[in-house]
Amino acid sequence: MFDERYDNDPLAAMKPRRGPVARREVTLARGLVVEHSETEWCGAVVGAREGLVQLEDGRGKRRMFPMNDGFMIDGKPVTLVMPKLAPKRSVTASGSVAAPQQRARVAMPSRIFVEGKHDAELVEQVWGDDLRVEGVVVELLDGADNLEQVLAEFGPAADRRAGVLLDHLVAGSKESRIAEQISQRLYGAHVLIVGHPFVDIWAAVKPARLGLAAWPEIPRSIEWKRGICQALGWPGDEPADIADAWSRIRGRVRNYRDLEATLVGRVEHLIDFVTVGE
Repeated sequence: MFDERYDNDPLAAMKPRRGPVARREVTLARGLVVEHSETEWCGAVVGAREGLVQLEDGRGKRRMFPMNDGFMIDGKPVTLVMPKLAPKRSVTASGSVAAPQQRARVAMPSRIFVEGKHDAELVEQVWGDDLRVEGVVVELLDGADNLEQVLAEFGPAADRRAGVLLDHLVAGSKESRIAEQISQRLYGAHVLIVGHPFVDIWAAVKPARLGLAAWPEIPRSIEWKRGICQALGWPGDEPADIADAWSRIRGRVRNYRDLEATLVGRVEHLIDFVTVGE
């Protein structure tokens, strides 16, 4: 037999049963007024770093507290959390905001033509992402002398534009005469020919990327690329040497900022021209 008077603890029945304190998450913001639960320090948020929050009271005194301590706002418990960082925008080498991954677009009828392989490789390296999004194909001329024949076969039209990038397009040059002749053709309104002033696309890379103050001056009697290799102390007698030199130069190009503005602007102009109305 047990005495029922001792079956239960009357003091235990009087104790409140409490679970974990529910705390509302509050994002830190400068000027937010909070109270540190343990010390009753009250102040406005003036900074946060490495898991610490800094509060400043009404007299200008500041104290640091661990972020995972208890805090209150208007007498109610809260948990302080850092603001979420906005996702970084992915940017292409051309400086455009990268489009979300998507299926490759069917090539559009318009085209961009460049003089040679090195031109095409540089355009692809910097503007390739943009061109794929737009569905623009870059084709080789294998020299400005072939431009008229290539365009005649291509057949430029209002819905089939041709953009052309030429080297050394300056007054009085062979390239300028070719461009003038084509502008007088019946399809001339559907062709845009632009160019940079450099003898070769190599020189459109800023010389500082190779540790140079300027590209070396090469006499007209020496083939320009070969002369550049000689001036820089690189092999340049064989086609493989030229390919290696270009690979070394192009490898220094990270994005459009490493190219001369006179090239960047021309390529952007061509892309706009062939994609108009798309």
